[in-house]
Amino acid sequence: MAEFFDEKLKQAVDAQRDDLISLCQDLIKIPTLNPPGRNYREICSYLAERLARSGFKVEMIRAEGAPADSAKHPRWNIIARHEGTKPGECVHFNSHHDVVEVGHGWTVDPFEGVVKDGRVYGRGACDMKGGLAASIIAAEAFIKTCPDYAGAVEISATADEESGGYGGVAYLAEKGWFNPERVQHVIIPEPLNKDRICLGHRGVWWAEIETKGRIAHGSMPFLGDCAVRHMSAVLEEMERTLFPLLATKHTAMPVVPEGARQSTLNINSIHGGEAEQEPDYTGLPAPCVPDRCRIVLDRRFLIEEDIAEVKREVTAMLESVKAQRPSFEYEIRDLFEVQPTMTEKDAPVVKTVAQAIEKVLAKQPEYVVSPGTYDQKHIDRIGRLKNCIAYGPGILDLAHQPDEWVGIDDMVDSAKVMALTLKELLVR
Repeated sequence: MAEFFDEKLKQAVDAQRDDLISLCQDLIKIPTLNPPGRNYREICSYLAERLARSGFKVEMIRAEGAPADSAKHPRWNIIARHEGTKPGECVHFNSHHDVVEVGHGWTVDPFEGVVKDGRVYGRGACDMKGGLAASIIAAEAFIKTCPDYAGAVEISATADEESGGYGGVAYLAEKGWFNPERVQHVIIPEPLNKDRICLGHRGVWWAEIETKGRIAHGSMPFLGDCAVRHMSAVLEEMERTLFPLLATKHTAMPVVPEGARQSTLNINSIHGGEAEQEPDYTGLPAPCVPDRCRIVLDRRFLIEEDIAEVKREVTAMLESVKAQRPSFEYEIRDLFEVQPTMTEKDAPVVKTVAQAIEKVLAKQPEYVVSPGTYDQKHIDRIGRLKNCIAYGPGILDLAHQPDEWVGIDDMVDSAKVMALTLKELLVR
């Protein structure tokens, strides 16, 4: 009987192949760019109408007061719930609906959802509107095939994952939507490849370093103190001591790609001197010695590292520069930090998805950890729900790239895995 339902579920997903493609295209055509947070309500309204037709009870939730929420760009989220015929556990599929800027180098329209060569192209196709579409098709196929199930199926589309998730999953977790008493299993369809189960992610610490100087006339720089030159000394010391130190730190976590199995540091931005003028300004800058220079650090750390030590390494580097430069002054400000997380391989959702991958793809899954954080951090840290993984279609390396795409067969196969997971967890 179990094999019969497995085949029926896979056939139900195959029957919705065209619908899956058009759903993915429709989602791509809504340009939910973050920043600043465009068209969030539009995509939530589209999903609300779609899921309501499939029998879901839908709630649209604005993250009022969350970072970046404003009257111009409100942070809208959607949670849809379908109840079974008897009590049981809840399986929740969480996808973010925001996408990053387009960038240069595209050969197709990034918001047209172009289909060619077995792929759907567009900004967000891989990260992660293809995964969102697959989870919806999986849920609909499951409900049609196994209507007499126990528990509940939830689907959410949430804001701002690309900028930390504070207007999305973090806000919802704080309001109790991911309380383990109402949700027991969470699958986040991030693009980690259809034969991989992502158990968690590395930690992250963002900080801003500011060097200080003294303003003066640019023709007499000896009367001032150039903050940009001070920052250049910081960057030189990073190259000399900090980057080599990080290269010695390695993890036992199965982080992909291989280069991310060590500690890493990215200089996210740098600015010194006068503020940039409006795009239509045609004049020259004033001749001034810059008295401020700022960089933003994006430090990714390992489960074996302590966050206090991560911060001490940067402070020690700055103090080393200060010892060499008598007029050197700096400030360092925390922007945000997230601890590493990793779900155990014997967790119920991990084992169940693994079994489904074997049934659909006829192979054992690979267990991986993401190099960057995603919304599992909030489900774990705020929601206190450990039974959470990332699993979805798409190739991680394509995220945020020009000509981003998701494979149609990958979406179909992932939807089958998700549908079989629902059957295993909810059919009694």
